[in-house]
Amino acid sequence: MEDYEVYTLSNGIRVIHKQVTHTKIVHCGFVLDVGSRDENIHNQGIAHFWEHMVFKGTNRRKAYHIMNRLEMHGGELNAYTTKEKITFYASVLQEHFEKAFDLLTDITFDSIFPEKQIVNERQVILEEMAMYKDSPDDDLQDVFDNLVFGDHPLGMNILGVKNTVNKFKKEDFTRFIAQNIDTERIVFSCVGNITFNNVKKLADKYIGNLPKVTSIRNRVKFDSYLPQTKKVKKQVIQSLCAMGRPAYSNNDERRLPFFMLVNILGGPSMNSRLNMELREKHGFVYSVDANYSSFSDTGLFSIFFGTDPKQMMKSINIVKKELKKLRELPLGNKQIHVAKEQLKGQLAMAEENNVGLMLAMGKSLIDRGKIDSLEDIFTQIDKIDPIKLQDIANEMYDDNLFSYLTYTPD
Repeated sequence: MEDYEVYTLSNGIRVIHKQVTHTKIVHCGFVLDVGSRDENIHNQGIAHFWEHMVFKGTNRRKAYHIMNRLEMHGGELNAYTTKEKITFYASVLQEHFEKAFDLLTDITFDSIFPEKQIVNERQVILEEMAMYKDSPDDDLQDVFDNLVFGDHPLGMNILGVKNTVNKFKKEDFTRFIAQNIDTERIVFSCVGNITFNNVKKLADKYIGNLPKVTSIRNRVKFDSYLPQTKKVKKQVIQSLCAMGRPAYSNNDERRLPFFMLVNILGGPSMNSRLNMELREKHGFVYSVDANYSSFSDTGLFSIFFGTDPKQMMKSINIVKKELKKLRELPLGNKQIHVAKEQLKGQLAMAEENNVGLMLAMGKSLIDRGKIDSLEDIFTQIDKIDPIKLQDIANEMYDDNLFSYLTYTPD
């Protein structure tokens, strides 16, 4: 991600921009270092509810005007909540960039949480929760998070639970925001064919006069993992399986080598080891995925697949066999070369997705204080050796330390 520029305002908000000359679209948004892990059992789901409520009214705009401000010009306004971040973002033609900057600032910093809209949106969120419950794949991932992280906030569902969602009032949102907002942990990220000077001028105009806000927040560290096994009877046709364990944090030097190792095992390519064995060789699954998500103090490694109930144990044993291979057999020269080239290609293609690039820039600046260029990442990849990968495999691919969650037909 070379050629990006950073501008820090007096209130601590940072602006990061990358000029891309071959597009007419600008992607931009605010990334806030606040997420569902900053909740407790009494306000589960409030971060996600806040994400919904920013579209429901500010001191300057009603919900209708927010919804139509960019869409009437062919733009898009969106938001999402993760365990550690809330992001409000937009994509517009470059001539409407200022409109997007103005609107995003308004909904991020000046939402008023009308009580009538809270009541209406509460029902929308309850329907969203029901929708995820009706999707076994989505539900499996949420329940697996709870299995691994237990009562820790990382184990709580981002959507919350009915009991808390049903109780939220305006003062709950304003209290949560006051407790968690820190302007030094907010980034405005932007990618498009506009100059950095233009971005800086608009930043001074729309967010330069916002007051500096500091919050003292101590996220509860996760350090109490114990492997768990859970079997659930569900109204499903396939049996579904999730397995995995905690992994490395955002700033761990083993993060990139482990990402490569996960890519080899069950990444998006058709030649991943799990896909070749479970799908191509045995025909047991339609898809199988290995994933690695990193957080500020820990991470999560997981494997997901669905199969005929009769093939479940056979499939689990095949996964264990592939994990054992990576623990016991170092990659040969050709294998390590292919793995490196494959990862480089995937990362390069991902950078061509400008909205994804914009979001990744904002997150990386908050989490790591920098954005590595593709060349820097490629250099790090080239330094990875088979012994390093095998050492990490022996630490992370010990299936005796895995948690297991299965859904089987009721």
